[in-house]
Amino acid sequence: MDNFQEDTSNQSYLDYNDTDFDYDLIGPCSPQNNHSVQLVVGPYVHSIICILGLVGNSLVIVTYALYKRTKSMTDVYLLNVAVADLLFVASLPFIVYNELSAWSMGPVACKLLRGSYSVNLYSGMLLLACISTDRYVAIVQVRRSFRLRSLAYSRLICAAVWALAGLLSLPSFYFYSWYQPSHSRDAFIDEKHSNSTAGAEYVCEFRFRYTTEAHTTKVALPSMQLAVGFFLPLLVMVFCYSAIVGKLLRARNFQRHKAVRVVLAVVAVFVVCQLPYNLTLLYDTASMFRLQSCEGADVLQAAKTVTQTLAYLHCCLNPVLYAFVGVKFRNHFRRIVQDLCCLGKRYIRPRRFSRVTSEIYVSSRRSVDGSSENGSSFTM
Repeated sequence: MDNFQEDTSNQSYLDYNDTDFDYDLIGPCSPQNNHSVQLVVGPYVHSIICILGLVGNSLVIVTYALYKRTKSMTDVYLLNVAVADLLFVASLPFIVYNELSAWSMGPVACKLLRGSYSVNLYSGMLLLACISTDRYVAIVQVRRSFRLRSLAYSRLICAAVWALAGLLSLPSFYFYSWYQPSHSRDAFIDEKHSNSTAGAEYVCEFRFRYTTEAHTTKVALPSMQLAVGFFLPLLVMVFCYSAIVGKLLRARNFQRHKAVRVVLAVVAVFVVCQLPYNLTLLYDTASMFRLQSCEGADVLQAAKTVTQTLAYLHCCLNPVLYAFVGVKFRNHFRRIVQDLCCLGKRYIRPRRFSRVTSEIYVSSRRSVDGSSENGSSFTM
């Protein structure tokens, strides 16, 4: 009969049932460094990331919903990236809460939050690869751009990306469970005299039925995240943006040369934010089943916490790099601020606003909405 395995992401425990030998029971490693880092990163740094991510991505969605509309393939990609990043930062506080304390939200919330977290992670990275491909077609393959860059294709591609992200996240929905780990129970209290469940701590972590299942899954999932969630988008971005930079450098135009700096900034931010965490994850996966000292395991977990936070920062920078860098998108954003100011003045001082003023406000908004936009919001 196979053993039933309960596994957590940070610690491993081994129960000894052999009573023929007298062993000194040694407790699990105490991750002091990682715990100290989490106490700072969790409540404070992640809170800043959540606020910036919610504000930036919400502004992108509001701009597309009320002002700009999706008129090109890049617009569709940018809107989907903003949705993925917004859902990502919305689930981040619950993930951080799970890492800092016991999980008290029940099994359904455990699976939904962990699964949706994985879906948004994959979809966001794959959509960034789609944006770089779209820019490559629009700038390098100009003759083919009119045939390939259509709204129908973009919506179909986005649907395929979300479907693939959901498929890759099925293991997270399946293996994450809400349970009480065996090491949190008092082994010295007889179950007959312990009928109360008060004080029981539950976790939301991976749970496996068999040892082989645990070994395979704990290697396959981070490997798949590395391959599809980092290396694939990185290779696509390097290829596409290298060709774009070569094309732009041959153009004798100031705006084109200015766009080279934008492209380099996009790639640099992606590498700086994502590369440290993925290298740490690669090392952690390669050394997962090797015997490590408590100090080494603690340092590795602390490094994962810091680099993962740096990777989370990327969702706050996406609106700036991909949306607000465009002149037309900035004009729409400026119109949002002006309209909000007008609405505020209208409710604070209604007597000073006449019918003519409101008509000017409505007509100006219509002029912005109805303006012809043949280019992309990601202006090069």
